[in-house]
Amino acid sequence: MTTKRELTCRGLLIGTLITLIFTAANIYLGLKIGMTIASSIPAAIISMSILRALSHSHILENNIVQTQASASAAISFVFATLPAFVIMGHWHSFPFWPVFLATAAGGVAGVIFTVPLRHALIRRPDLPFPEGVACAEVLEAGFSHHSGRALRLLSVATLLSAIFTVLTSGTKWLASGFILAKPLGRAIFCLQGAYSTALLGVGYLIGLRGGLAMLLGVAIAWLMAVPILSAHMMRLPVDLPIFDVATQIWAEKVRFIGAGAIAITATWTLIQLAPGVISGLRALASRRDEARPAAEERDLPLKYLILSSVIVAVALFGSFYNFLPEHGPMSVMLALGSVILCLILSFLVAASCGYMAGLIGSSSSPISGIMIIAIIAICLLLRLAEATPFFNAHLTAANQTTIIAFTLFILTSLTASAAISNDNLQDLKTGQILGATPWKQQVALMIGCIVGAVVTPPILNLLHQAYGFLGESLVATSATPPLAAPQATLMLSLARGIMLGRMDWTMFSIGAGIGLTMILLENVFKGKAYALPALAIGMGIYLPPDVSVTIAFGSLIAFLCSKWRSRRNHGSDAQGQTLIACGFIVGESLTGIILAIANVSAPALLQHIPTPDPWARQWLGVGAFLAAAFWMASLKSGADDTSQPSRASQS
Repeated sequence: MTTKRELTCRGLLIGTLITLIFTAANIYLGLKIGMTIASSIPAAIISMSILRALSHSHILENNIVQTQASASAAISFVFATLPAFVIMGHWHSFPFWPVFLATAAGGVAGVIFTVPLRHALIRRPDLPFPEGVACAEVLEAGFSHHSGRALRLLSVATLLSAIFTVLTSGTKWLASGFILAKPLGRAIFCLQGAYSTALLGVGYLIGLRGGLAMLLGVAIAWLMAVPILSAHMMRLPVDLPIFDVATQIWAEKVRFIGAGAIAITATWTLIQLAPGVISGLRALASRRDEARPAAEERDLPLKYLILSSVIVAVALFGSFYNFLPEHGPMSVMLALGSVILCLILSFLVAASCGYMAGLIGSSSSPISGIMIIAIIAICLLLRLAEATPFFNAHLTAANQTTIIAFTLFILTSLTASAAISNDNLQDLKTGQILGATPWKQQVALMIGCIVGAVVTPPILNLLHQAYGFLGESLVATSATPPLAAPQATLMLSLARGIMLGRMDWTMFSIGAGIGLTMILLENVFKGKAYALPALAIGMGIYLPPDVSVTIAFGSLIAFLCSKWRSRRNHGSDAQGQTLIACGFIVGESLTGIILAIANVSAPALLQHIPTPDPWARQWLGVGAFLAAAFWMASLKSGADDTSQPSRASQS
């Protein structure tokens, strides 16, 4: 009989190594497209292959590894704020201790605040926790006789994606995308797509409704808003290509429409979920503690939660206080008030994100929308503080930029807390299905937060040195385009606009109106296949168009594969295609990190490789990209994929 091993030193070591790898991959992916890969399932498969080669491995030990590694996708979400400090010129690189403390403290706070929500939310029948159940299925299948094929598919997809990324972003033998731009009078119409296996995989995992919603957002932004605004401009720049002109209009005007749409749709989501969160908290408050709960019900003891909360508060105060240039009474009061604000908002965000993750899944949970609401709330509160005599007496034009940076620094900790709480309950759901011990998972997740926070500053510095960020005054001299960092750019625009009184409330209000319209339509057609999620439409407006177009293509493939499976008894392999999609994302993300290292250590290595002419590169890129999509779509079920439903699928 196999010994029940769970929280082990070797498991924590394997989890640490996987966390380092996936944190780096997720930061790169987030800076490039504004999204991350959920690390739980790939981490579970990778650790499976390692643990099964060792003696006395157990499914619960594997669960601890994936729990720890899942923190990488969550903690890496600070990519949504940190590049803003370099783009605005406040930092020229990413200092280790400020980034580490803000990220680690925010992440651990997210774990702490979701502990009291576990009993209220995990067992609710109306919360399916899709990723948590799926990860439990993968773990159970991995300890059966089918795991060999799954590992082979993931490995092959990762390798093919890596080769494709080298040929597009490294040697430039293949085109990385297409651009279509056509002026009609003074109006400019544009469309852009990327030949990216990672985006293809993301689209497959999102599904048709999410992909079409993002595509509708692209149409609103690039086939309506940009042409209208360009047609009404007094004078168009004549020294720029028309697509660059359209991109400038989108970045300076249209993205605020997306921000308004996301803010209003995220607020509506929170309003809808508020009764469920409140009832869950009431149920938790009325729950009588058991004298000796079973192992499957034991959370971290209250005394350790209180101690962890004190440590988090001290770490936040130290990071906030040291961030401010002047260390006087005003800095003490501002840092202390910011800690209180951050902890209060962290709890509200944890409750909201935990509930949303259970309802619609971590990948679909609107963290970006919550961040928009949070940065607006933080900025408005600081604007109120500026009006007080004490604060105003110390405020000068010179430190106005510092105050803007300080709002983003508060948001960094809040972002880490939101992302971790969004992820934590999925892991606890997986553990509940498998019979794991909650407090051990919570410890593993805290370790994952700290490990991810350790590697975040050097990875950001590496990517900044190799690529630079879009909108930065001094970008890298590499021939590779700078990383878009879409969320960081948006958060910086919002913070500047509110704090300096230059917020484009007109565009923001138009976006809010679009969001309200989409909410009404979503509720009118509720339950219909064409009821598109309003939040995803807003994301399609403010994300770069090549991201949304390629994701929509991947979601169309997922829809066609689903139709094929419903018409044939032995159609395409859903589980295998999901693994290929994950492999595509992992392969491109990790290769992006390797290419970044190559660009920093040997910048001339890839720049002097001869490339085909542009037309040949374009057709080769299209062909290779479509071949990868065809392979994923045409995958047939293997002969050994006839297992009985697992406990996860029955739950």
